[in-house]
Amino acid sequence: MHIKRNLFKFDSMSTVIIDILNPKAKKLLKNLVELDLIAIRENSEKSFLQLLKKLRSQEMPKPTLDEITKEVELVRSRRYGKKSN
Repeated sequence: MHIKRNLFKFDSMSTVIIDILNPKAKKLLKNLVELDLIAIRENSEKSFLQLLKKLRSQEMPKPTLDEITKEVELVRSRRYGKKSN
């Protein structure tokens, strides 16, 4: 009698999303990476959204109308003011 021991069948390469609930699990995952058993990739979309949220949360003084006007005039003078003939 032959008993099949493979309980789980996975493709040779699959992608899963894991929520880490305990810091010990992160250490275990790092160990698996060091053994070249798994690879961990950051989700670039999520990273971008986190960066955007961080930038938006920072308190920055809003520019005045005069500051905006000066900046626009500076850009226009650089773009159109120096034309070589």
